[in-house]
Amino acid sequence: MSEPRASRADYGNWVSARLVYIPGMISVLLIGLSFVFPVLVVLVFISLSFFVYFAYARYRFSAGGGNIQAGIQGLVLNHLKWDGKGKALDIGCGNGPLTIRLAQLYPNAEVTGIDYWGGAWAYSKGVCERNAQIEEVAGRTVFQKASASALPFENETFDVAVSNLVFHEVRDVRDKTEVIKEALRVVKNGGGFVFQDLFLWKRLYGDVDDVLAAIRSWGIERVEFVRTSDSAFIPKALRLPFMLGTIGILHGRK
Repeated sequence: MSEPRASRADYGNWVSARLVYIPGMISVLLIGLSFVFPVLVVLVFISLSFFVYFAYARYRFSAGGGNIQAGIQGLVLNHLKWDGKGKALDIGCGNGPLTIRLAQLYPNAEVTGIDYWGGAWAYSKGVCERNAQIEEVAGRTVFQKASASALPFENETFDVAVSNLVFHEVRDVRDKTEVIKEALRVVKNGGGFVFQDLFLWKRLYGDVDDVLAAIRSWGIERVEFVRTSDSAFIPKALRLPFMLGTIGILHGRK
């Protein structure tokens, strides 16, 4: 028997339901019109293709369809080298899944999750705190509103910092490497970091080798890059550039 919905943490689905419903409704409309205007058959095929693809993606990202969403989040923790003693920061925590998993994995750690939230997202500090309470880590997690472009912490506050698919969303900084630099500012010397984002999207970041060179020029001890879509659990259909194909992980030690 499954748990009552109210007793389960709600982490949502990265593939919006609108991406499924809108092509579906358009397809129904076009199918009806195609009986009168046969030329619309091509548009029916296109809209149905969008509907099927995003329905498949939403299902595979869900807990019942393979939970690829959680798997991608887990890649961040898999690359984190830390003994779990001290303070961790999750930059852009959304509805709290990575913050909470950090607290579960490292029971001696204090974990802070920051996010700007805002009306564009169905996330909030209250949702994070409710999820943390359900997952029984509320006593070791703190959530606060803040921007990734100007973190409200002193230099070298945290032993480790992580972030998952957030930096590209920071709209008040054009050069996204500056967001990386700000994230590293609050990490202690010798501390670890793992940042996952659209690092292979050249319009945002340019060449990933240039990003790595910039990070090294800041005096960072070690930084490496891993392509997310190389992970065996990600189906080929989801490795397309507009889905997961431009995602990668920067990890290392300050």
